Amino acid sequence: MAMPSPAYETFPTGRLTNQHLHLDYDSEKPPVSPTGTGCLSNDDSADSVAEPERWNSTRINAYRYYVTNISFLIMGMNDGCLGALLPYIETYYSIDYTTVSTLFVVPLAGYIIAALVNNWIHYTVGQRGAAFIGPITRLLAYLPMALHPSFPVLPCVMMFTGFGNGVQDSAYNAWIGNMHHANELLGFLHGSYGVGATISPLIASAMITEANLQWYTFFYIMIGLTFIEFIIGTTAFWGATGDEYKRRMHSQQGKSRVTTLMAVKEPVTWIVAIFLLGYVAAEVSLGGWIVTFMLRVRHAKPFLAGLTVTLFWLGLTLGRVVLGFVTERIGEKLAITIYLALSILLELLYWLVPDFVASVIFVMLLGFFLGPLFPAAIVAATKLLPTDYHISALGFASAVGGGGAAIGPFAVGAIAQQTGVQVLQPIVLGILAFIIAVWTLLPGGFRKGGLEMAREQNLKPGGDLREIWSWIRMKAARAGRPRALP
Repeated sequence: MAMPSPAYETFPTGRLTNQHLHLDYDSEKPPVSPTGTGCLSNDDSADSVAEPERWNSTRINAYRYYVTNISFLIMGMNDGCLGALLPYIETYYSIDYTTVSTLFVVPLAGYIIAALVNNWIHYTVGQRGAAFIGPITRLLAYLPMALHPSFPVLPCVMMFTGFGNGVQDSAYNAWIGNMHHANELLGFLHGSYGVGATISPLIASAMITEANLQWYTFFYIMIGLTFIEFIIGTTAFWGATGDEYKRRMHSQQGKSRVTTLMAVKEPVTWIVAIFLLGYVAAEVSLGGWIVTFMLRVRHAKPFLAGLTVTLFWLGLTLGRVVLGFVTERIGEKLAITIYLALSILLELLYWLVPDFVASVIFVMLLGFFLGPLFPAAIVAATKLLPTDYHISALGFASAVGGGGAAIGPFAVGAIAQQTGVQVLQPIVLGILAFIIAVWTLLPGGFRKGGLEMAREQNLKPGGDLREIWSWIRMKAARAGRPRALP
């Protein structure tokens, strides 16, 4: 994906000064508040307001941002390949839907462990640690997968992918979610994830159906890419140590250190976590079972079935990039509500219209409107929560979201074993209806700037839902009144 080139401010001489080229971890100034509310040092007034960090404010920042996109590309390839490989793994090991679905479940353990240690990792080894741990733990999974051992080994090693993804997911989302134009930047970041999820099933399907290779040969590619990520990632974040992270948090929030337990006491943390749980469950259930659904229910040819899931991930990628700019202009609360309403309509059409071509169109559009939900939810959380809560809160929310990636596809597989894979559509439809109700619990109304206002006024969650319910009751009461005769 083409990214904008770094644009640096210049002085009248037209040359960059040392101030613009310094590494951000060497600055003597207190870091600015990523939320835009200002960074208060011990001597600052409460009214101090500073601009959020910009992705290209320094060369090292720009380099790091590019590296995070590469990491998310590989994470997307990791999540996207399973849907295409699932029918072939099932055949290779002669196992049923429920058994093969365990490949989705075990990574949840890795995500949970990542949520518990994310804050400790940042305070101990900083972002450098996240850039190191992510690819190393994924390699611990890909190497055994490439050796195609007996099936029980596969779910066990997949736990390492969950841990590595969980560490990098929260670290990079929290960092970029605090930047200027966070919606657009997270749109590109998660768009990179979508690119990976788009190309991996296409590559995997082509390797198996066209080149007549075994399913496990795809992981040779994953090993090579992850090793490259390890080299460039640790290089980019080498200066982002634990001491630097502690210094920045100390400058922004004082001496107190926020723990994961403190973050999960915030209602907003739970609302965003449950929302991501449902969203990821719907996304990965679709991505994981579309190929099987198209083969068994729509009776598509194997390569065309693989192409369908590729178009789903392509739509998701385009939605994250394109709709990120729309979300920035109308606000996260309203944007996600609209996107979810359209997704529910498209999912209903995908379920009820059996035509193959129509199914492909509905799937791609469904991916398009589902795409921006995750990054927009991250931005909403950063606007509602204090800065020093972001790593712990987003780490917890990402772990719960990772639970959706495990529970959703496994539930589909377990139920499909009894009734058939056509259960995919009603399950996803029910999940989407549930999370649109959860989303309305966030405070701040549906106007742009409402989330910031909710944080400033310390508004409690659920107020918008109560107002909607009161409005419905009022309209119902008026409709039931007899009209006066003229």
